[in-house]
Amino acid sequence: MENGVVVLSNEKIGFGLGLKRKFYLASKRLFDIIVSFIGLLFLLPIAIIVKIAYMVTGDFHRIFFVQERIGKNGKTFKFFKFRSMVVDADEVLFRTMELDAIVAEEYKKNKKLKNDPRITKVGKFIRKTSIDELPQLINVFIGNMSMIGNRPYLPREKEDMGEYFDDIVKTKPGITGYWQVNGRSNTTFDGRLTLEQYYSNHAGIILDLKIFLKTFSVVLFKKGAR
Repeated sequence: MENGVVVLSNEKIGFGLGLKRKFYLASKRLFDIIVSFIGLLFLLPIAIIVKIAYMVTGDFHRIFFVQERIGKNGKTFKFFKFRSMVVDADEVLFRTMELDAIVAEEYKKNKKLKNDPRITKVGKFIRKTSIDELPQLINVFIGNMSMIGNRPYLPREKEDMGEYFDDIVKTKPGITGYWQVNGRSNTTFDGRLTLEQYYSNHAGIILDLKIFLKTFSVVLFKKGAR
């Protein structure tokens, strides 16, 4: 106590902040386990419907898409989604960019294409309704993703992320996040990086709750989905 005022040492303040952080991470993990477990109960019947839809359109290839993505602290992991593109999607993308400079510039700027030739008829629907994201519940249950976090980036995008990379990988990637509820496909790649850097530096229970609740309106009204 100094002059009648209680003074907290930096050590005690640091301990308090550390305890708050630990509580946030523990409660978030518990939330992830509960929600992902419930969601996984519905994954099998939805997968059967998606498979039938593909077969009706003459596509008999696998419906699950597995890919290497960047996780927390820059470590890569196996990422699961329902396939929404043709099987040889990367080859189609590179071939298209070689033939069309405008497309190449659009992809370089946004890391997405407005009229993407790789997306299947079924894929267009499951993307619009965000059904393609559901297998990520497996990643959440395992623990290499969270319900709420940043986008799981491709290893080849690391260089393009530049100075944002270190901040973005502070947190686990998520099924939904600050970028998804603030523009999604309507933002540029740099705009997305700015939003996700903000999330990594301000992640907490209140912000996560706001994102979680806002996700419902984004999915319901298909805002920014392509």
